[in-house]
Amino acid sequence: MSEDEKATGTRIRGEARGTAPVPLSVLDLVNVGQGYTATDALTAAARTAALADARGFTRYWVAEHHSMPGVASSSPAVILAHLAHHTTRLRLGSGGVMLPNHAPLVIAEQFGTLEALAPGRIDLGLGRAPGTDGATAAALRRTDRLREGAEDFPQQLAELIRFLDDDFHEGHRYSRIHAVPGPVQARSQDAEADRAAVHRPSVWLLGSSGFSAQLAGQLGLPFAFAHHFSAANTLPALELYRETFRPSAVLDEPYALIGAAALAAEDEKEAHRQVLTGALSMLRLRMGRPGLIPTPEEAEAYSFSPVERDFVDSWLGNVTYGTPDAVREGLDALVKRTGADELMLTANAHTPEVRVRSYELIADAYALPREGADAGDGTD
Repeated sequence: MSEDEKATGTRIRGEARGTAPVPLSVLDLVNVGQGYTATDALTAAARTAALADARGFTRYWVAEHHSMPGVASSSPAVILAHLAHHTTRLRLGSGGVMLPNHAPLVIAEQFGTLEALAPGRIDLGLGRAPGTDGATAAALRRTDRLREGAEDFPQQLAELIRFLDDDFHEGHRYSRIHAVPGPVQARSQDAEADRAAVHRPSVWLLGSSGFSAQLAGQLGLPFAFAHHFSAANTLPALELYRETFRPSAVLDEPYALIGAAALAAEDEKEAHRQVLTGALSMLRLRMGRPGLIPTPEEAEAYSFSPVERDFVDSWLGNVTYGTPDAVREGLDALVKRTGADELMLTANAHTPEVRVRSYELIADAYALPREGADAGDGTD
């Protein structure tokens, strides 16, 4: 493995800080709560990213969702450009971009631009789900043949990587097309500049089942599993990823992170009060009635039917919440149970301040370092 390839693997692997058993990262859905605006949510995202940057979290991802009033992350590349302005060390990425919704060249250009804005800090996490309902997916893709988009994912991925690497073979119909910013710009410069320009976004595959786990393993790519909403599939998917893994130019051994829902508060009662808002929001989404994240008061007053109560109880059973010590113990147990190489924490709650405070408390519980200046408020 060359030095450049080793450097790429180093950028993929995080570093455990403080007393954390594995590197800790953040997944932000940029939630919009009742009484708040998208501007409030995006301001909170910048504040949270600055906090994560200062406290030694490894990476900060935003997820592509569409037609969901309570989620303001429909355009990950735009948000990541904003977050790059508020961070200096933190890796920034998509968790993920839903590739069938886009032309691969467009994604290569967007993330090549992000790499130019924040060199060596960009992750490109890719999924094959639509990130929305079928009608919205049809509007995005300009076709009702949605199944074909998912089935074409391996071919779309291969095309995207070739655009990122600028290495279509001579005679290919795209051989004279270049994703800019990208490697083509380094070729007219000297060898030292060419080596400096070798970095490109680190490609990850995301999944909630075995398909992407197996594909990531076969390609030797890092894998991120959505444990926070598909817990029953976590262990089988991770096992499949590790069994099928083949060493590649970017990784010599498997590297898997899992998304984990976690929320810490000063006391257990308050933590439960806050996570119930996310559970009710998810219930409404599953019922085809997505909306803004409800207030804790609305969630507490909601009259759940027996079926709805079963759903909410099941959902909360997959959330690690409570006091900081309880959350730390729960996350430690999750790492031990799954063997995950990294945890990516997501906190869904009504109030931006609650989410920011949760990450502060978790950072303190793991004695994460305070690096550089204190996190700003993300408003400059």
